[in-house]
Amino acid sequence: MFHPRRTPRRTPGRTPRLATRRTIKALLLPLAAGLALTALPATSAQAASTLTNGGFEADGSGAAVPNGWSEYGSTAASYVEAGGHGGSYRLSHYSASAYKVETYQYLSGLTNGNYKLTAWVRSGGGQNSAYIALKNCGSSEQRTDLPVSASGWIRIVVPIAVTNNQCTISINSDANAGNWINVDDLTFASGTGGVPVKGADISSLVKSEAKGGVYKTSSGTTSDALTILKNSGMNYARVKVWVNPADGYSNKARVLAIAKRIKAQGMKLLVDFHYSDTWADPGAQSKPAAWAGHSYSQLKTDVYNHTYDVLNALKAQGTTADMVQVGNEINGGMLWSEGSTDNWSQLAGLLNSGYDAVKAVNSGTTVALHLAKGGDLSGTRWWFDSAVSNGVKFDVIGLSYYGYWHGSLYDFQTTLDDAASRYGKPVYVAETAYPFRLDSEDSHENIIDLSSELVSGYPASTAGQSAWFRDILNIVEAVPNGRGLGVFYWEATWTAVTGNGWDPTDASSGNGWENQALFGYDEKALPAMTWFSHR
Repeated sequence: MFHPRRTPRRTPGRTPRLATRRTIKALLLPLAAGLALTALPATSAQAASTLTNGGFEADGSGAAVPNGWSEYGSTAASYVEAGGHGGSYRLSHYSASAYKVETYQYLSGLTNGNYKLTAWVRSGGGQNSAYIALKNCGSSEQRTDLPVSASGWIRIVVPIAVTNNQCTISINSDANAGNWINVDDLTFASGTGGVPVKGADISSLVKSEAKGGVYKTSSGTTSDALTILKNSGMNYARVKVWVNPADGYSNKARVLAIAKRIKAQGMKLLVDFHYSDTWADPGAQSKPAAWAGHSYSQLKTDVYNHTYDVLNALKAQGTTADMVQVGNEINGGMLWSEGSTDNWSQLAGLLNSGYDAVKAVNSGTTVALHLAKGGDLSGTRWWFDSAVSNGVKFDVIGLSYYGYWHGSLYDFQTTLDDAASRYGKPVYVAETAYPFRLDSEDSHENIIDLSSELVSGYPASTAGQSAWFRDILNIVEAVPNGRGLGVFYWEATWTAVTGNGWDPTDASSGNGWENQALFGYDEKALPAMTWFSHR
C-alpha cells in the first residue's frame, strides 16, 4: 500500500461505447412492478445438450431473439448487434426506458457433474442488477454480477453442480433508462470455480484494540473483530512485520500474539515481511536502523536471520505461517540502495535469502513476491522477467490493485491473467480496498476523499464498496487454469482510533483509511464483508 502520501490516480484510457443500436420497432412492454425474472418453462423449444450460439454469430445484427435463445420480460431491450468480443456480433441489453429482461437458454440431457460457464462482458453500470446465472440445475442457483467496464471486455465465470441432468443459462438486466450491457462468447463446459483465499490484512488490529478500538457485528453486538470476520467467511489473515518499529507494534512479538488468535479462529496466516522499521512500498524501501551501514553480504544474512527468526518462533508456538511475502510492494526492489532494481543480481540474492529462510523453517510454506500497480502489464512483465532471468525463487505472485490508482478493471484482468500464464504460477490480490464514504471520522485527511478519485460506476457508498470487492473476487475467480488464488482486502480493521495513526513515530498521527475499512463509523460490520462467503 502506498503510504502515507496521496498518490495520483492514473486515468485509464476509455473509449466510447459503439453507438450503433438496433432500431427498436416494438414498443417496450415493461414488467409489472416487482415482477421477478425467474419463471421459466419446464422445457423449451431451444432445449439442447450443448450451448447453442454462444457467440451470437448465427443471426447477424438486428436479431430480436438470437438463435437458440429465449427471452422474457421487456423483450425489445434484448437483441443482437455488431461489435462482438471474438466475432462480429454480441448480445446487448439496452432501452431508453427502464426495463427488466432475461435472455436464457435451457440445456437438457447433461451428464451430472461440475460445470463452469465462461462469458465475456461489458457494462456501463447503473443497473439495479445485471448478472449471469445458472439455475434449475438441481443445486443452488449461482450468479456472477457484471463488473462496470464500459470499454474493455472482462471475462467472468459461473460455476455450478448439475445434479438433475439439466441447467438454464440466464442473462439478466434489471435496469434504469439508458443502462446497457454487452455479452459474448459464452462457453459451458466441465469445470469448477471459486477461490480458496478470501482474506484481509488486519495488521492494525492489535494496536487499535490497545487504544480502545471496538468492533461490532452488523446488528450492533460488540465482539472480537476476528470472530466477526471469520463468521462472515474470511479464511486467511495477512499481517505485516517490521524489524524494530518505533511504536512497538507490527514487530515479532506482536505478530506472534496475533498469530495465536488467527489460528484459533481456524484461519490461515500470511506474514508480510517489509524488511524495514516502517512502511515499505514502491516509494520507500528504507533499511531498518539496525542494518544501516551493513554490507550487501551482511544484508543477505540479515534477511535470512530475521525471516528465519520470526517464522521459526511462529512454528515453535504451533502457528506456522501458511504463506510468506518476501518484501512488500517491491517494484523498485527492497533494502535500498543495495537491493534496488538497478542491481538485479543483488536484489535476487536478497530475495533468495528470504526464500531459503522460509523453506528452512517449513518447506510447505508458500513464498510470494508482491508488486503494486496491478494494472501495469508492461511493468509487471519487466519485473518478473528480470526476476526469472536472475534466478529468483518464488511460488506465487501477489499484486496490489487499487482501481483509483492502478488502471481499469480491464487492465487489471489483463495483467493478472498474463502473470499467471507467463510464469505458470498462481496469482492473488495482495491488497485492494474501496471507500464506503468520503468524509473523515478523525481530523486526518483521508487518502481517497474526492468523488473525482473514484472508479466510474462504483460510488463511495456501502453498495459501491460491496460491488468493488465482489467484482475483484469474480475477476480473480476467472483467471484461467484455476490459477486465481484469492484476494486480501487491505486493512479491514483500521478504523479511526486515537493513537492508531499511520506514523509509528508519531502517536498523534491520524488514520487516512477509516473510510475504506470493513467496519463503519458506528463500528458495525459493513455489507461488503459478506462477500468473504461468496463461493
